[in-house]
Amino acid sequence: MAVLPAAAPQAAAAQAGSVPHKDRLHTRVYVTNAGSDTVSVIDTGTGTVAGTPIRVGDNPVAVATDTVRGRAYVANAGSNTVSVIDTGTDTVVGTPIPVGTFPVGVAIDARRGRAYVTNNGSNTVTVIATRTNTVVGAPIPVGNTPVGVATDTVRGRAYVTNLNSGTVSVIDTDTDAVVGTPIAVGAFPAGVATDIRRGRAYATTLLETVAVISTRTNTVVGDPIPVGHGPLAVATDARRGRAYVANNGSNTVTVINTDTDTVVGDPIPVGANPQGVASDAACGRAYVANNGSNTVTVINTDTDTVVGDPIPVGANPLGVALSADSNCAPSAPGRPAGE
Repeated sequence: MAVLPAAAPQAAAAQAGSVPHKDRLHTRVYVTNAGSDTVSVIDTGTGTVAGTPIRVGDNPVAVATDTVRGRAYVANAGSNTVSVIDTGTDTVVGTPIPVGTFPVGVAIDARRGRAYVTNNGSNTVTVIATRTNTVVGAPIPVGNTPVGVATDTVRGRAYVTNLNSGTVSVIDTDTDAVVGTPIAVGAFPAGVATDIRRGRAYATTLLETVAVISTRTNTVVGDPIPVGHGPLAVATDARRGRAYVANNGSNTVTVINTDTDTVVGDPIPVGANPQGVASDAACGRAYVANNGSNTVTVINTDTDTVVGDPIPVGANPLGVALSADSNCAPSAPGRPAGE
């Protein structure tokens, strides 16, 4: 069973400048089951698993979606490959793509047609062209034991957490080269997510904090934000100005107001050992993969409360991603800053 977090996408919506794929209204949540070597697909309309689990590689850890091209990319840590799923048919397409050693994170830049894969055992990032599903260029050297990755498509950057370096590396996604010096964020950074609207990246550290990076200057801003025990993953909802942090050791989710960079409310109880989280800004939901419960918890992001019963998935769920914009009436535009 993998113990490293998946990269958390900032939202389910297509990234800026993209054209929605034909499956825009065919909304699905993709959950990697590390212990089953499968991906479960949840229908957000019914809140139930749709179809049979999709067989992928060994020890699938992370998943990210390209909503323009209708694909989900699954990092198989035990196979050193990435599997590609057609989100219109929920079937694997092509052969697994070889990457580096122990890939544990993946993020998409749909505008540039790229997938960025962190190779935890190689200290590199592999770049995949999502138009051809082939590796482009040489692996990009980053820090020690890279884990999470998130993209800022407006500024053309990918942010990579280096677990054993205590840093975040920044990659220029137009040149696929590291820019600047690594950003020191505190010991053992794991998950990372971006808020493009506010120009921020949020990196969880195993010191039980979240570091905030300005993506305009690539510098840390403010003090670390205290969260729960073992924060492994984070996702942002730019519409509501929130970041959701999965606290693996506390069995909770901490909510951060991204306008003030402060915690709001009490931690939300979820299942055992939450390890992945993704947000659906259009429908006002966050989906949390509970690694120790083999379930997914659904949070209403307008009220920050759990809705319904946990959804059973496969063994040891880790990564979570959404397929496209949701087929629901949009929620209220958001809460006032400082609420």
